[in-house]
Amino acid sequence: MAYKISDECISCGACAGECPVSAISEGDDKYVIDADTCIDCGACAGVCPVSAPSAD
Repeated sequence: MAYKISDECISCGACAGECPVSAISEGDDKYVIDADTCIDCGACAGVCPVSAPSAD
């Protein structure tokens, strides 16, 4: 299952820069992950300062 970014996101962009398949982009009020592109690697979760990305 693809990772999702919770409302805890502070739009810092750290996750987008870490994603090896460029599945993360800036949304209206937080960053979003394209579920069709996400490879479930967890790189985004490892760099997020507020633990917003999760595999839920």
